[in-house]
Amino acid sequence: MMSVAVAALHERDPERLWPMLADALPGVCGGEALIYKLDDWSASAGTLGMSPGVAPEFARLGDEALGVLRSGYPFARLYTAGLDRAPRTARRTVGGRAWSASRTARLLGDFLDVDQVLAIPLPGTAEPITGCLVYRSGTDFTDDQMGLAERVQPLLAAVDQQRQLLEQWRRLLPPPEVPQERAADCALTPRETAVLLLLTDALTAAAIGRRLGISARTVHKHIENIYRKLGTRDRVSTVLRAQRLGLLPRPGHASEA
Repeated sequence: MMSVAVAALHERDPERLWPMLADALPGVCGGEALIYKLDDWSASAGTLGMSPGVAPEFARLGDEALGVLRSGYPFARLYTAGLDRAPRTARRTVGGRAWSASRTARLLGDFLDVDQVLAIPLPGTAEPITGCLVYRSGTDFTDDQMGLAERVQPLLAAVDQQRQLLEQWRRLLPPPEVPQERAADCALTPRETAVLLLLTDALTAAAIGRRLGISARTVHKHIENIYRKLGTRDRVSTVLRAQRLGLLPRPGHASEA
């Protein structure tokens, strides 16, 4: 899983980050399939994505069935009620009888042939909750598998923060700009690009590290690499240089778009 997360952090297209995780994560946690939700866990909203094995069955679901999956039963209420973000299984959360009798369990059995669910919310997220649901058939997930899920939570959070920053960067430089190609031309990695974007907010290295889930020392290393690759020596000249190269919007660009 670590190698997948590292590969994801070097991916320039934010739309490919979660699919990469979705392909690898079920096997790490003892699951067979996965659905991730990038925003609201509610019946009426929420962006859904899935592991490759789920896609054919997922396409058969109507709006009502999708609403059942979006609702995130029984986890949405649990996680929105407090700050606890520990991985949980449906069976342990509401009990085996209540879970088996739920619409969600029946839907999963009919369409995906699974009957166990493990929720992995991203640590530190408030409403809306972001995270994923890992599915399998047979016995419930074990304590060891839940422990593995908890250990990968920081990696998932780091990748999702990268996704959000790359999407923000893409919005700041809409077509016909191609910021990914310009970053590649300057030999900036996606992680260095994320740090560059945060430099424009005048954040300290410690604050940038908290946003990205890395140490201030690692942030300083990324900043040194950015300076070297752009031929600059400080933050102000770096931001100005990045604007001239089309890596960042010029003042007033975002408001005009």
